[in-house]
Amino acid sequence: MRTPLFLVALVLAAAPLRAQTTYQTPPPELARLVDAPSTPGVLPGPDGTQMLLVEQPDLPSIAELSQPEARLAGVRINPRTNGPSRARGATALWLRTLADTTRRAVMGLPAQPALRSVRWSPDGKHVAFTHDAADHIELWTVDVASAQARRVLAQPVNEALGRGWAWLPSSDGFIVLLIPGTRPPMPLPDATPAGPVVQETAGNAAPARTYQDLLATPQDEAAFTHYATAALARVSLDGQVTPLAPAALYTEATPSPDGRYVLVEKLETPFSYLVPYNRFPRTVEVLDARTGAAVHTVARLPLQENVPTGFGSVPTGPRSVQWRADAPSTLVWVEAQDGGDARAEAAVRDHVMVHAVPTRSAPRVLAALPLRYAGVYWGGDDLALVYESWWSTRTRRAYRVAPSNPGAQTIAFDYSYEDRYNDPGTPVTEPTPQGTEVMRRQGATIYLSGPGATPEGEMPFLRAHNLDTGASTELFRSAPPHYERFVAFLPDGRLLTAREGVTEPPNYFAVAPASGARTQLTFFPHPYPELMGVQKEFIQYKRADGVELSATLYLPAGYDKDRDGPLPTLLWAYPREFKSADAAGQVSGSPFRFNRISYWGAVPFVTRGYAVLDGATIPIVGEGEREPNDTFVEQLVSSAEAAIEEGVRRGVVDAGRVGAGGHSYGAFMTANLLAHSSLFRAGVARSGAYNRTLTPFGFQSEERTYWEAPDLYNTMSPFQNAAKIDEPLLMIHGMADNNSGTFPLQSERLYAALKGLGRTARLVMLPAESHGYTARESLLHMLWETDRWLETHVKNASAQDAKVPIRSGEGSGR
Repeated sequence: MRTPLFLVALVLAAAPLRAQTTYQTPPPELARLVDAPSTPGVLPGPDGTQMLLVEQPDLPSIAELSQPEARLAGVRINPRTNGPSRARGATALWLRTLADTTRRAVMGLPAQPALRSVRWSPDGKHVAFTHDAADHIELWTVDVASAQARRVLAQPVNEALGRGWAWLPSSDGFIVLLIPGTRPPMPLPDATPAGPVVQETAGNAAPARTYQDLLATPQDEAAFTHYATAALARVSLDGQVTPLAPAALYTEATPSPDGRYVLVEKLETPFSYLVPYNRFPRTVEVLDARTGAAVHTVARLPLQENVPTGFGSVPTGPRSVQWRADAPSTLVWVEAQDGGDARAEAAVRDHVMVHAVPTRSAPRVLAALPLRYAGVYWGGDDLALVYESWWSTRTRRAYRVAPSNPGAQTIAFDYSYEDRYNDPGTPVTEPTPQGTEVMRRQGATIYLSGPGATPEGEMPFLRAHNLDTGASTELFRSAPPHYERFVAFLPDGRLLTAREGVTEPPNYFAVAPASGARTQLTFFPHPYPELMGVQKEFIQYKRADGVELSATLYLPAGYDKDRDGPLPTLLWAYPREFKSADAAGQVSGSPFRFNRISYWGAVPFVTRGYAVLDGATIPIVGEGEREPNDTFVEQLVSSAEAAIEEGVRRGVVDAGRVGAGGHSYGAFMTANLLAHSSLFRAGVARSGAYNRTLTPFGFQSEERTYWEAPDLYNTMSPFQNAAKIDEPLLMIHGMADNNSGTFPLQSERLYAALKGLGRTARLVMLPAESHGYTARESLLHMLWETDRWLETHVKNASAQDAKVPIRSGEGSGR
């Protein structure tokens, strides 16, 4: 029976304003940015004579993004290929010789290239990569001399849990994780449950941050086992396969620098429904690289659900197990000495252990660290730099140790990693013939490169640093009007650098350090030359409490403030926490970087007649005993107010027509700004979290749990303050968001609250999109939605439209 038309009309009239619409396209000036060509990636060869240019793919279509994916144990798997879901492979490769800048296209690539994990062989004679075919992953190589590619073997590679292959140090083959001929079957869907899913706790604390895509049913466990099961094999360059070990749930397989052994890590049961797979039980052991025989068991680690809360808390037992890069076959790992609890008092937090394989002697302590281990750089038997750090004090130290004399350590560097102006830099490494990376050194002199933050902006540097005397000699420093960073040393003594300018896209150069003479090696064109006239200025100002702030101000091409007057404005930001006001006020970024107008942030809207305050610094400072978030709202509003006032002072910002926007924590910021100030006409919030009671064991840089600081969680939550939001808010969220804490539910619930309160809001849920959006249709629609919202609620707003009057030059904190 047909439904009467009047009943259809009644149903439609009663239906909520929630429906799937078609994808929209923004104005041409915005759409062009989505389709602008990508700059190729560059991989210098290990001997410094050649570089590999990797052509980036076009944006995927929504049809590609909507393909099935398995979301299991914190990882997303493409069920067709048994590899990473949403992976975008390169489409072409070129080899470029540095001596004469000759460029050769790599021939023989697959018909529809989707090339990932591109790696040079240790000897520089080959390049290897994986290719995503229609229903499996293949391993390929390129002969550098002939620039000819070919498939190594037909058996599929398993990359469900990460990269499934590694070069052998001899460059004559690989260690590979293959999909075995037989493995546990995929569970069939069963519409009739066998029983309830039960979890139980017996009083042992198991705090965990809010993870996504966890296992939830026995069927999930069976599916995860199916996809993660791999066979370990040795594969020669000509495709000969030597099985090494039975199929297991391998997460890692790394050959030792001498090629004699393979370090493997494999998952065991029981699995967990509370934490991702990297916290599952596991066995770490060493196998013979020729026979697969077990040589040494490093650790058998239990399920790690009970790691204490707090930054700096870690699991107990060996962690970060790896090969020492400058020794034939020596293992190094870290073990917590404080129970893994960052809140426990302890004179020593971590031991860094070393153990030569296959010796039967006991492991030795290379370094005893008062703080938490943060990495190591190797330089030979007489030198290694072991780093430690501590979140609550922002301390970072490097200890000079001698691996041949474990236990003796002296401080080489001691600084606050918030203090960017005094960052000593990071040790420069160089490849060994075995393919590992070690510090470049001459005796006690090592080389350090860093961003070179200064009050005038970043000016990257390269220094020679003598560890005996502590003296440093600057070998290279970027200088205005360019931003130039050191990449690598070349065999002839020149430096490989990447240089860019405001109107010059990044390109690679060979630089003679003594004379400064440059030879350009790549010639990547400007991706959108029609926008070269956009005005860009790095501005600095202060907020009311004296903290120094900064932003990058973009103005439309041809704009003249005397002729055109103040503009509607979009402020785009992302709050950051600090323990020092001085550090919070330090300048980040550079006024000399390429004027990149990506489709992703706020800058595109300069093409629509807006002034854009991009990357406006929003420092949240908590000095001494105070934590940054204790005064989050006050500092948030004060920082935004200062940015607007500076724009008004310059005569370019119309204080009555300012919008706020941000992504992720920037979306959280945007909703809070609308709730707690009258500075803005509207907001654009993408992929945010708005109710902090749904992330009760900490969020962003907040260590306290909800039960320790309930007032703070409620004060900082826009959802709990939704009644104060009286400006229009556009929320965009990916329906497949996998980021910790930013469940799509966060946007849905805040929208429901605003709707129920009678506020102006719009919720746009993007199908198949994760935390960041990638489909071409989604990005075009995101720009269309944002443009439409800003045009309606910011650019064309009048003084009479404001619910709370905004006076030019003044912010009205609420």
